[in-house]
Amino acid sequence: MKILLTAVNAKYIHSNLAVYSLRAYAEEAAEHIELAEFTINQKTESILQEIYKRKPEVLCFSCYIWNISIVEELAEEFHKLRPEVPIWVGGPEVSYEAEFFLEKHPYIKGVMMGEGEKIFSNLCRYYLGRQTKSDAEERFSVGDEEEMGLNRIPGIAYRTSAGIRVHAPETVLDMSDIPFAYQNMKDFEHKIIYYESSRGCPFRCSYCLSSVDKKLRFRDMELVKRELEFFIEHEVLQVKFVDRTFNCDSAHALEIWRFIKEKDKGITNFHFEVAADLMTEEELDFIAALRPGLIQLEIGVQTTNPATIEEIHRRMDLDKVKQVVRRIQSGKNIHQHLDLIAGLPFEDYQTFGKSFDEIYALKPEQLQLGFLKVLKGSYMYGHQEEYEIVHTSRPPYEVLQTKWLAYEDVQGIKRVEEMLEVYYNSGQYQKSIRLLEEVFDSAFHMFRELGEYYERKGYFLLNHTRNRRMEILLEFAEEIFAADKAERIREAAVYDIYARENAKTRPVFAENLQEWKQLSRRYCKKGKLSHLERFWYEDDGKKREKPYYILFDYQDRSPLDHQAIATKIEETEE
Repeated sequence: MKILLTAVNAKYIHSNLAVYSLRAYAEEAAEHIELAEFTINQKTESILQEIYKRKPEVLCFSCYIWNISIVEELAEEFHKLRPEVPIWVGGPEVSYEAEFFLEKHPYIKGVMMGEGEKIFSNLCRYYLGRQTKSDAEERFSVGDEEEMGLNRIPGIAYRTSAGIRVHAPETVLDMSDIPFAYQNMKDFEHKIIYYESSRGCPFRCSYCLSSVDKKLRFRDMELVKRELEFFIEHEVLQVKFVDRTFNCDSAHALEIWRFIKEKDKGITNFHFEVAADLMTEEELDFIAALRPGLIQLEIGVQTTNPATIEEIHRRMDLDKVKQVVRRIQSGKNIHQHLDLIAGLPFEDYQTFGKSFDEIYALKPEQLQLGFLKVLKGSYMYGHQEEYEIVHTSRPPYEVLQTKWLAYEDVQGIKRVEEMLEVYYNSGQYQKSIRLLEEVFDSAFHMFRELGEYYERKGYFLLNHTRNRRMEILLEFAEEIFAADKAERIREAAVYDIYARENAKTRPVFAENLQEWKQLSRRYCKKGKLSHLERFWYEDDGKKREKPYYILFDYQDRSPLDHQAIATKIEETEE
C-alpha cells in the first residue's frame, strides 16, 4: 500500500509543514507514506506525470487558496487515469464547505476537515486495514462504507453509494503529541523552514481564518527548545514561526527568544508574527540586545482607520504600535515587516491612502500592501453581501470592489502596490526614493503618480532590468524636479545601483569611471567584491567643491537590508 501526500507550494524555497506533520503523526503507517512536493510554477502536465509514476494507491492533497485550482485539475485528470485510487483533500481551502466541494468534484473521495494529523492517521489505519482483509471479507464489504470503517472516523466528509456523509469534527490535538516533522535536513536545503510552537489565536479579526480556532494551545517548551536547537545546529538559514500571534503569551515568547540567543551560531534567522501593541517593556529591552539579523518581526497593522478597526473586530492600540515600531527600529538590529490590507469595511480610497501614509512614515524595512481575500469560513465571507463585496470567483477570492471602494480605486491601489514592491520593498532604490519623497506631501500620492506614469508610458506591459527601472525613475523625477535636484537624484541613483551589487553594466547616468581609476586600484583590494564611486552631494543636499568617494564592500553586508557596507573616503588628490 502506498499513500502519497502531495503538496503544491507557492515557491520552490517554501516547504509544506502540513504534509510533513501529517506523516510524522501517522508514524505507525510511515513505511507506506510518501511525500511529493511541487510548485505552482511547474507545468500541471509534468506534476501529473510524476504523481502517476509514483503509483499511489491512495492520493492526498494539501489545499490552499494559492494551489486549489491546480489541485482540482490534477485530481480530475489523475482520476481519469486511475479511477480506482481514492483521492482525499485537506486544508483551509476545502474544510469549511466540504459537502459542497464534494458535490462539485465527483472525482474526490473525501475531505479531511480542520486539523488533519489525527484524521490522516485514522485514514491510513483504515486503508491499511482494508489491505489486510481476506478476499472473502473484501468481497463481502465492497460498496458498504459503513462496514468498511469510514463511519468511525471523525472530521471527514466523504462520498458513499448512498450519498455524501459529513462527520462531526475531530477533537483538537495536544500540540505536544505531534512528533517533530523535520528529520533529514537534506530535504530542506535552500528552503525556508516553517515551524509552529502554538495553534489558534485569541483574537477574532473578521478577515482571518485563525479567528475560527479560538482554542489557543502551546507545544511543550522543552520540545520546542530541542527542535529549535536542531535547526541552529544544522545551520538552517531561516525558520519562520507560523504562530498567528507569537507574543500573545509574553512568557512563552521571551523564553524562546532567550533560548535562541543563548544557542545562536550567527547563521539562523527566526521570523515571528507579533502584535506590536502587546509588546512589554521586558520584551522590548530584551530584543534590543539581540544580534542584528537573529530575528525579524512581521506586524499586521492592516488599517489605521478607527471605524474599520472596530468593524473588523480588531483590538489594537495604534499609538502603541507606532511607538513600539519606532523603538525597535532605533536598535538597528531587527528587520520589521508591516502589513496593510486594502478592501476592508469602511475603508475608502482616501482613508486607505491615510493608512498607507501613516504606516509608511514609520519606515519599516518592508511595507506589505495586500488586498482583502474573502476566505471561506471567515466572518467576512458571511457578511460579504452586507459590505457589498465583489470578489473574484476563483482563488484567491480577492476583492474587486466594496460599498466604499470602487473597482477603479482598487486598480489605482494595485498600481501603488506594484511601485511599492519595485521601488521600496526591494530595498534597491533607497536614496533615490528618499529624495523623491521631498517633493510629495504624501507617499501614497507619490507611488500613485509613479504608477500612473508607468501606465501612460506602457511600462507595465514590459519586463525591465534593475538599471532600466532606475532610468524610468529618473525620467519620472526629471519631469517634476528642478535642475539641481535632478542632478542630486542621478547621483543618488548611482549610489543605489552600487549599494546592492557591483553592476556588470555601467549605468548610462553615471560618471566616467576612468576619472578615478588610480584610486580604485588603491582601495579596491577585493576585486569585483568591492567598488569605488565618486560623489559630490552631501546628505543635506549641499554640493561640495571637491568630491568624496564611497567604497562598497560586497563581502560585508547589512543583515537587515543586505546592502553593501559603505565607507566614506576623503581624498584631495587622485
